[in-house]
Amino acid sequence: MTAQTAQPDLLYSEAEDDLRAAVRSLLADRCDAAAVLTRAESDTPYDPRLWASLATEMGLAGLLVPEKLGGQGASHREAAVVLEELGRSVAPTPYLTGAVVAAETLLGCVTENAGSPENAAATELLGALAGGGTVVVLAVPLSTAPGGEVPRAVRADDGSLGGRIAAVADAAAAKVLLVPAEDGLYAVEAGAPGVTVESLTPFDLTRPLATVTLDGAQGRRLTGSAAAPVRRGLLAGAGLLASEQLGLAEWCLEEVVRYTRDRKQFNRPVGSFQALKHRMAQLWLEVVSARAAARNAADALATGSADAPLAVAVAQTYCSRVAVHAAEECVQLHGGIGMTWEHPAHLYLKRAKADSIALGAPGRHTDAVAELVGLPAPGQGSDLPR
Repeated sequence: MTAQTAQPDLLYSEAEDDLRAAVRSLLADRCDAAAVLTRAESDTPYDPRLWASLATEMGLAGLLVPEKLGGQGASHREAAVVLEELGRSVAPTPYLTGAVVAAETLLGCVTENAGSPENAAATELLGALAGGGTVVVLAVPLSTAPGGEVPRAVRADDGSLGGRIAAVADAAAAKVLLVPAEDGLYAVEAGAPGVTVESLTPFDLTRPLATVTLDGAQGRRLTGSAAAPVRRGLLAGAGLLASEQLGLAEWCLEEVVRYTRDRKQFNRPVGSFQALKHRMAQLWLEVVSARAAARNAADALATGSADAPLAVAVAQTYCSRVAVHAAEECVQLHGGIGMTWEHPAHLYLKRAKADSIALGAPGRHTDAVAELVGLPAPGQGSDLPR
């Protein structure tokens, strides 16, 4: 992280635009809607070749990792641009869980344990993650919010771990799991004896969930206190998830404008009817505001601002709702075609719905905003999920 700045920079730099163009080009070639749908219907939702291109060839897995630790030394702003593009494609990749949440958690371990023997293990694992060849996932339920209690469903007995963690995103793709336990954070090989990863049937087929069961599994302890590194990982994940939601909403808006411009009724485009114009104009305003909120969160994380928790909470409160609304409008304004399995609109709606409870539901983040600014929390009459 760099020095704190007084004013957030919400604009995209030339380097960020170049990064966006490169990622979008790759995803257009390897991850179009038909390819995502085909993958979603299979038992292997991830495309190893796509992930290798993103993580290794483009070096995106190590964007948040400093160069001296084997990464690219970029910031959360660049990672946010990548997530915007992944959201536009509902790309089934473990980028958010691995390259963001797990990477930030490991960086927290390195910071907390500088000079200790455990630091060497965390540094080694961080280098492997940054190289793209090792997918690392934090083993906590997907709905875990930053700022709360760190889940400790796993007990440790002299390095032998036991317990069960439900709804872990991307666990099936992980080679190493970061497991919070009673006496610290452990790195556990996903294929080691005593480790069972059981796939669940997720609502969002492009981000698989699994139950992780540990029964006498051996792990390497990375730190004696999991709380601070895990909270750091979850905060960065929640902040950059807003960029994924922004990209998703942008695609839905652009697609519905394109469709209603081409689809004709009574010899005129259906998008020319005033009722639909108003709905799309309202959605455009929401997407523009969501971009400001998501960029503010990414910039606050990148600059190490003291306001980062507030910026993240605001972004999650707003962007979750906008993404769901945009996906719902996309389905409805496509008429009957939007209700079919063949059209990708349902993939976007399911991703938006799943994202809205990932890393803290909007109601949970609204409560966080109220607490951070010293205002009374919304009453039980709020319709936001918690």
